[in-house]
Amino acid sequence: MNSTVPGTLKATDAVDTGAVRRGTEPVLSVRDLTVTFADPRGGAPVTAVRDLSFDLAPGEVLGLVGESGSGKSTVGLAVLGLHDPRTTTVTGSIRLDGQELAGAEESALRGVRGGRAALVFQDALTSLSPFHGVGSQLAEMYRLHHPEAGRAEAGRRAAGMLDRVGIPAARTRDYPHQFSGGMRQRVMIAMALMNDPQVLIADEPTTALDARVQRQVLDLLGELQREHGTAVLLVSHDLGVVAGTTDRTLVLRGGVEIESAPTAELLSAPREPYTRALVGAALRLDSAPGTALPTVDDPSPSRTFRPRAVDRPERWLVEVDDLSVHFPGRRRFPGPRAEPLRAVEGLGLRIGPGETLGLVGESGSGKSTTARVLAGLQRPTGGRVLYDGQDVTRPDRELRKRLSREIQLVFQDPYASLNPRRTIARTLDTPLRLHTGLDPAERRERSAELLEQVGLEAGHLDRYPHEFSGGQRQRIGIARALAPQPRLIIADEPVSALDVSVQAQVLNLLMELRERLGVAFLFVSHDLAVVRHFCDRVAVMHRGRLVESTDRDRLFEAPHTEYTRELLAAVH
Repeated sequence: MNSTVPGTLKATDAVDTGAVRRGTEPVLSVRDLTVTFADPRGGAPVTAVRDLSFDLAPGEVLGLVGESGSGKSTVGLAVLGLHDPRTTTVTGSIRLDGQELAGAEESALRGVRGGRAALVFQDALTSLSPFHGVGSQLAEMYRLHHPEAGRAEAGRRAAGMLDRVGIPAARTRDYPHQFSGGMRQRVMIAMALMNDPQVLIADEPTTALDARVQRQVLDLLGELQREHGTAVLLVSHDLGVVAGTTDRTLVLRGGVEIESAPTAELLSAPREPYTRALVGAALRLDSAPGTALPTVDDPSPSRTFRPRAVDRPERWLVEVDDLSVHFPGRRRFPGPRAEPLRAVEGLGLRIGPGETLGLVGESGSGKSTTARVLAGLQRPTGGRVLYDGQDVTRPDRELRKRLSREIQLVFQDPYASLNPRRTIARTLDTPLRLHTGLDPAERRERSAELLEQVGLEAGHLDRYPHEFSGGQRQRIGIARALAPQPRLIIADEPVSALDVSVQAQVLNLLMELRERLGVAFLFVSHDLAVVRHFCDRVAVMHRGRLVESTDRDRLFEAPHTEYTRELLAAVH
């Protein structure tokens, strides 16, 4: 988890929220909210949120925190009536500026969504249309609530909003798949802000963002507050963001409120043991690297994992020389094709057996593109990539089969990387069937063990991906990568979607596997606190180029480049 981001919004900087609460009706009032999901297999219904009540004043920021699966996202969806009424029962009262939303007609809710109240979804890729440019999607949102606006006006509004979240207006015609994960999240934030809503429900709005862009986005939310008195319900697992952003914080566990208090008071002196465990599990830049992290189940671990740094091994596991990846520019009509996008240019990397190399940089710097090349999912434009001495840029059939077993990936987007029509049992069974000699009963037993290793229950095997929260889906992706016992795991933001306690469990697990099995990692991340704790060496990318590569302690104590110093300054 990132440490507190400086310059982030505080509602008390924009308005006197105490005065607002004393003299003004809350803009959002939730009373006795209960959300129950029917079991599609005919079992007992599942109550995701139970008897939850809170108020949100104009200009106030309320943090909603808790472990993955605690019901945080369920609350946000319930406020805007986004649950399927055929399978979900919502009771209680949800009043937006005096208007009752619980049980309201769909026509009334459509007038609220995206206008008076907006939601930033956690999963940007599945929330954006793959068939339309991002600019047209933002313009459509504006015209839905401003029917008098023309196309030109809506287009200018969309371009301006993209620019405010750090995306060049020239990219309005690009499609979602042409953006990195962090840039897609910024598009989602821009869409939510298009109509200056009274209430903004931000469901993990900075999960996929590096520290510098995270600060830009939170500053933007602060600017919106100052201009319009917008109230924010911030759903987050990042206690650093919550600490620097919210006025009050409400802690959920199992859909039930554990405690609620002003944020500074709650984080400095939490009353409940569960809240104390969450705060203790938060990873900071001053945490001792390689030590076991405290979790809710084990608040005082004493184990230290042995580092695996390799200065000059007899044989590198991975060697990357002068790697370049260019994507063709968009064809203009009339006119020539635009200049190609140079996603990676002249990159050189080395990873030793059992070593962990952290790859960091801003969103769009080329980190994920580099990871896809090493995994064989993207052909490079130039350069050479060797795995265990063999060139993998154009592998033959035998080498491709070996690579599919020995190199595994943990993707940044857990929902898009899981087949929605397959149960978790089938998802985990596939790599075991292809790469092991286990029979069906042994494969199911092994699948159950993998789920338990990443903090899930064996009884979850027959569920589908949509039945899990975002953090739980990420853990399933990690379990799938561990199935064939690989030599190299390419982890693209593997813990960015996890709450602090589960993040600690997963990092402890990865450190244990690295020590016990000698698994090497390419660890792609924007979270420098996680990188410092987990990685042996760190490589820094900026605009497709490698700007610095050295051992972990040297980089964090005495960075050589101005860009690296800026990255570190953003999280201090």
